[in-house]
Amino acid sequence: MWEIYEHRRVSKQLDALPKDVLKRYEKWKDIVTISGPQGLRKIKGLHDESLRGEWKGHRSSRLNQQYRVIYKVEKHKVLIQVVNVTPHDYRRK
Repeated sequence: MWEIYEHRRVSKQLDALPKDVLKRYEKWKDIVTISGPQGLRKIKGLHDESLRGEWKGHRSSRLNQQYRVIYKVEKHKVLIQVVNVTPHDYRRK
């Protein structure tokens, strides 16, 4: 089983999400907890992909047409760090 760590700013972002996106995020967390990142890659609707540029080393999964969850996988610890849940804007703030 994988452990999910959410950055402290993610809780504020989750409060502002539409209900359907929040449900998809909860489903995303269930998949990650059970199957890890490999499980995400098997579900084509999530479009799980690695990021480039400033976000190199992070991955992104699609929650809907607009919203993405950005996360980082710690290989030595069975840990997923959720960095951001954002409407498709990958610029760092």
